[in-house]
Amino acid sequence: MKQDIVMPKMGESITEGTIVKWLKKPGDVVQKDEIILEISTDKVDSEIPTPAAGKIIELLAKEGETIPVGKVIARIETEAKDTSPAEIPKPIIEKEVPAAVKTETVAQQPLPSPELPREQLKSSRFYSPVVLNIARSEGISSDELESLAGTGIGGRVTKKDVLEYIDKKKSVTPVARPVIPVSAVRTGATGDGVEIIPMDHIRKKIAEHMVQTVHTSPHVGIFTEVNMSHVVAIREKNKIVFQQKEGINLTYMPFISEASTHALKEFPLVNSSIVGETIHIKHFVNLGIAVATEQGLIVPVIKQADSLNLVGLARAIQDLAVRARSRKLKPDEVSGGTFSISNFGLYGTTIGFPLINQPQVAILGMGVLKKRAVVVDDGIAIRPIMYLSLTFDHRLVDGELGSIFLERVREHLENYNPDLKL
Repeated sequence: MKQDIVMPKMGESITEGTIVKWLKKPGDVVQKDEIILEISTDKVDSEIPTPAAGKIIELLAKEGETIPVGKVIARIETEAKDTSPAEIPKPIIEKEVPAAVKTETVAQQPLPSPELPREQLKSSRFYSPVVLNIARSEGISSDELESLAGTGIGGRVTKKDVLEYIDKKKSVTPVARPVIPVSAVRTGATGDGVEIIPMDHIRKKIAEHMVQTVHTSPHVGIFTEVNMSHVVAIREKNKIVFQQKEGINLTYMPFISEASTHALKEFPLVNSSIVGETIHIKHFVNLGIAVATEQGLIVPVIKQADSLNLVGLARAIQDLAVRARSRKLKPDEVSGGTFSISNFGLYGTTIGFPLINQPQVAILGMGVLKKRAVVVDDGIAIRPIMYLSLTFDHRLVDGELGSIFLERVREHLENYNPDLKL
């Protein structure tokens, strides 16, 4: 029987997805849960499995085409009696599965394809036909496959896991590819030392977003100097116990985040967005934290950040950062932000003015924390100083409001109780 496959809904706020690559073509026979295509939303790429076993008879969407959720993208011939449209299961690299269910889920997966029999793998672990075919063509042994830490359901090894392993294996000392300015790239040039690198889907989306924000908002940047003595004292007193108790490092980001949420509640216009000729003021804080990944800059969002204390913010920041770098974020977790923070000080930068993350109207920048000579009570003293910057949309936030807001963030940071226990 013919069965329609529709574009899956990958999150509450996701209404469409882009076909990055079809891994199968009409006439191919597929097993249930076999990866058949790659889909991308703004900043999250996902491998998509087939909902049923059968033969692909038609692909209705082209690579690079953006398709609304629920629209038919392919048809397969199956033995199933039910011919109603089938939504593809949610991406296996993103789905969260309770620990109690993981063992049972893996045990119910289909056997590997006949091309690489189960005996050859010497393992009860499931590998999709795509993974097996890549492993065979690249000469990856069963022992090597067994050693891979999968990012799929129940530790399942995905196509991405294998390809990353192959890249590392081929290059003992990976060389970072430089970002080549567009002006330096000459199409078709050879032998002149110019390397031409095509943009992947995520990089294209980031580029489009950056151009959009510059064309949309008149950017203004200001900065202030913050004495972080009290915050440093809190961190030094609590970091060992915090690490033992929470299993994560205590950084300065939770303090910056909490101070920002307090200031945003006091000055909600900075926590707004412009829609046409109206202003939408948000009386909740969905805090975006910029994270640098191999694929580019991603801004996962802590929803209702104003309801979390320092410890809760630390947990949320760590969780989102780890999953952003391992490409395990859900689409809803990179949308809906009302205000963002960018920590360029992580790389030693003192001052910077990041671009506004549309449709927000402001973004806070964190510089590196350094000990500096400052004037205290008409004397020279050494203090841990951090420069904070605020980039804002001058259509809505003027210099007065921007300055008052940034100074309020500074006041919150400088007035923490140095004896605070976490």
